[in-house]
Amino acid sequence: MKRRIGILTSGGDCPGLNAAIRGVARASYELFDAEFVGIADGYKGLIEGDYREMSRSEFSGILTLGGTILGTSRQPYRNMRVIEDDNVDKVEAMKANYKKMGLDCLVTLGGNGTHKTANLLSEEGLNVIGLPKTIDNDIWGTDVTFGFHTAVDIATDVVDRIHTTANSHGRIMVIELMGNKAGWLTLYAGIAGGADIVLLPEIPYRLETVIASIERRIEHHRSFTIIAIAEGAYDKSWADKKRKERAQLLKEGNFPSVSYYLADQIQKETGLETRVVVPGHYQRGGSPSPYDRVLSTQFGVYAAHLIAEENYGQTVAMKGGQVSHNSLKAVAGKTKFVPVDHQMVQCGRDIGISFGE
Repeated sequence: MKRRIGILTSGGDCPGLNAAIRGVARASYELFDAEFVGIADGYKGLIEGDYREMSRSEFSGILTLGGTILGTSRQPYRNMRVIEDDNVDKVEAMKANYKKMGLDCLVTLGGNGTHKTANLLSEEGLNVIGLPKTIDNDIWGTDVTFGFHTAVDIATDVVDRIHTTANSHGRIMVIELMGNKAGWLTLYAGIAGGADIVLLPEIPYRLETVIASIERRIEHHRSFTIIAIAEGAYDKSWADKKRKERAQLLKEGNFPSVSYYLADQIQKETGLETRVVVPGHYQRGGSPSPYDRVLSTQFGVYAAHLIAEENYGQTVAMKGGQVSHNSLKAVAGKTKFVPVDHQMVQCGRDIGISFGE
């Protein structure tokens, strides 16, 4: 039985997307008579009907390629049912283009927002399979997402390299890593890179605690301090404020982000030279690590099996070392945060890392 499969990548790019696309396609070709339709730029392409027939050869030579051969864009879930100035009903447009393409199912590769829209389409009657992608590792129900380990490698390399310049100049270095809501990337890279202070969105920090940790290092003849901070971290005094309100406070102080705000406070309070490093989108780029190539391939193959079984409305997951799946309904709208008592957090505490509490 021939199956016609649409595939798209949505949200932020990350290493491993092409490896996952390849895994879905190659396994599908082995399991059943398959043909693929590549949808450009995520849900934007599905809304606008921007797609192309894909040949088998397009899935070769992309295992190690970063980014996505399909292109991607951010289409906020909150706007999916909002009819804007263009007068387009996005949900109806996606359903119409799914039908126009003659699809038997749609495979979506993305993070939390992608999964919410995938579930919306599933509830509208489309056959949808999800694949969990994000460097933030914050998708509920899976131990790990593809792209995360590569980002940890990259972020750790940044922390490693900052050590030498921080030590040479006796500086406080504040390294801002990605993670707006969840701090998994900063937690892992902070521990792997030997950061002295790790600040996460899940554990609001106290400035006095951060400064006390710096001063304690000075007392032990450590002239420098490495602070790994997630972009979504914030001062405990702001805990009662919403994210938009915290962003407004930073804007009013002319601080590009929380790392600049923290660095300014540290330098004012201690007189110590403090610098900020923001690797930004560097953390998303380049070739996936061997781990992510394997994980992306495993996830893609599992997705092909779900298609073969016509087990739609699911998203692939890794649970306890085994590839499995969750329903899109169970995952949509949920975020996997770092528990304050997580084993990795306790591991950090046990080796002397301060979480600014």
